[in-house]
Amino acid sequence: MSDVNRIREALLSKWHSRPMRDDDLLSSGSTLLNLACSGRAAGAFLKGHYYFFCGDSASGKTWIGLTCFAEAALNPNFSEYRFIYDSVEMGALMDIERYFGKAVVERLETPSRSEPYCSRTVQDFYRHLDDVIKLGKPFIYVLDSQDALSSEEEIKTFQKQRTKSIGSYGDAKARYHSGHIRQVLGPLSDLGSILIILNQTRESFDPFESTTYSGGRALLFYATIQLWSKIDSHIVRVVRGKKRELGIISKIRVKKNRLTGKDRTVLVPIYHSFGIDDIGSMVDFLVYENIWTKRGDVITVPDPPLEARRERLIKIFEDRRDELVALVQKVWDEIEQACEVKRKRRYQ
Repeated sequence: MSDVNRIREALLSKWHSRPMRDDDLLSSGSTLLNLACSGRAAGAFLKGHYYFFCGDSASGKTWIGLTCFAEAALNPNFSEYRFIYDSVEMGALMDIERYFGKAVVERLETPSRSEPYCSRTVQDFYRHLDDVIKLGKPFIYVLDSQDALSSEEEIKTFQKQRTKSIGSYGDAKARYHSGHIRQVLGPLSDLGSILIILNQTRESFDPFESTTYSGGRALLFYATIQLWSKIDSHIVRVVRGKKRELGIISKIRVKKNRLTGKDRTVLVPIYHSFGIDDIGSMVDFLVYENIWTKRGDVITVPDPPLEARRERLIKIFEDRRDELVALVQKVWDEIEQACEVKRKRRYQ
């Protein structure tokens, strides 16, 4: 073998790590959640990867999944992407255009053009996903949710039980995921596509873990990021002398993170009539970190000097969002730097 061929072979076989770029990130719709996932305000989900989002009922999973489509519709880096929403639960019955925009309505697709339009079994899901991949066009695929999928084995067992009243009521989903989820990782990377699987938490019998999930360990193992959500509190307002619920504060933990390696938790307000309150959450973050001070109902902003109640500040920064995002990114970076261990590097 000539020296030229040896060098060429060595270069082709060398492992290369591509630096993460803002252009390759898809926003979750929440600046704080973006920072918790990637360390960057630009986005949470890196192109070419699979993400697992498990949470309690009504803790904001579907809102965030659909908001990802709305963010992609605004982002020119996703202009060629297909929007695939596999609504197994058929639970997102809100006005999509009102909350997520006309562009999402125009681009949103079911995974199949024939019956069933959305997956019913775990086998359907992988067949649909394979069909989408084979078209060779980049996509964002949201499965909502994995729990609602049955399996062909489960259906057969149920039918046997009905006719013979024997046998066990089993579920082969975990085994099927284990053999198939890893097979989609390569095609996702090749196309620069994004797969987000939503999942429901369940009560756990483990004394060390209060909640668990269905679908098997492979769903966790192969995910680039694991997100876990629960309701931290309810947003209420007194109307006609009675407390009325306006929404929830979702507490989202990035439990496993291959982008940054960091375990981070953020609070994301979600209103029933509005969706994710990104600006409100950033205002709350700056107050919590003592960048802005709050006395009573009044928040003081030092630069430029400004005093206003929370709702008034939100209105002001609706037209100055970029300025607010830049400040939150700066504060986040300062916190992360302060948490670093300052020692001489062992490996150069």
